Amino acid sequence: MDLKLNDQRFVVCGASSGFGEAIARQLLQEGAQVVLVARRGDLLRDKFSHFKNETEIVEGSLIYNDTLDKIEHSVQTKETHGIVFNAGGPPTGTPLETNMDDWDSAWKLVMRWKIDLALRLAPHFKEKEYGRMLFIESQSIKQPLPSLALSNSFRAGVVGFAKSLALEIAKAGVTVNVLAPGSHETPAIQRVIEKNKASLNISFEDAKKYMEDNIPVGRMGKAEELASLATWLLSPHAGYVTGQTISHDGGNIKGLFG
Repeated sequence: MDLKLNDQRFVVCGASSGFGEAIARQLLQEGAQVVLVARRGDLLRDKFSHFKNETEIVEGSLIYNDTLDKIEHSVQTKETHGIVFNAGGPPTGTPLETNMDDWDSAWKLVMRWKIDLALRLAPHFKEKEYGRMLFIESQSIKQPLPSLALSNSFRAGVVGFAKSLALEIAKAGVTVNVLAPGSHETPAIQRVIEKNKASLNISFEDAKKYMEDNIPVGRMGKAEELASLATWLLSPHAGYVTGQTISHDGGNIKGLFG
C-alpha cells in the first residue's frame, strides 16, 4: 500500500529509541521528512546518519519550554503534516509507594508538555485544514497495571484531553488518536521487568518469561510492529479515524472493547 507520505513532514518526539525511533524510521522509509526530537542530539545524528537530508534535529528535554519553542518554530517555518507525542514513562510504584514530589514530576513528564505542545500546534494544523496528532501512551489507560500508579493516572488524563481535542478540531481535517501499547521489546520495558523481578524474587529472565506467558500471543511486541500501525494513522488514509484509543498489546486487554 502506498501510504502517500512522500514529501510530508512530521515531528517525532522521543525519537532516539523505542517506539519513537521505530516510527521515525518507518516514516523516513515511506519517503517522509522527519523532525527528530530527543535529549541526545549526538545519538540521533548517529542513528539517523543515512537520512541527513530528510531529517532535522531538535535537541532537548520535552519538559522544558525552550524545547517546545524549538518544535513550534520548526512547525511554523516549514509545512508540517503531523506530530507523534512520545516520551519515557514515570517510575514504577503502587499509590502508597509514591509521594507528592513523584506526582508533580510525573505530571510534567507524562502529561503537561503534551497538552502544552498540542495547544501550540493544533491551531497551525487547523488553519492548514490538515493534520495528524498521535499520542503514544500505554495499555494502562484501558486496564490499570500493578505498580504503575503514576502511569495509570496521567496517561488516562492524556486520553481525556486527546478525545476532547479530537472532537473540537475534527471538521478542520485534523485527527487526534492514541495508541495504547502493551509490553514490547523496548528499553522502557526494562523497568517493569525489574519491578516484577524484585516483587516476585525471581531472576530477570524468569520475570520476563512470566510477563510473556501472560500475554495471549505468548510474546512481547516489536517496536516495528507498532510503528507500522502508527505510520498508517499518520497517513492520509486515516482521515476517518479520530478520537480513538487503539490497543497494540497482543490481546492483553480483557475488556470487550480492548
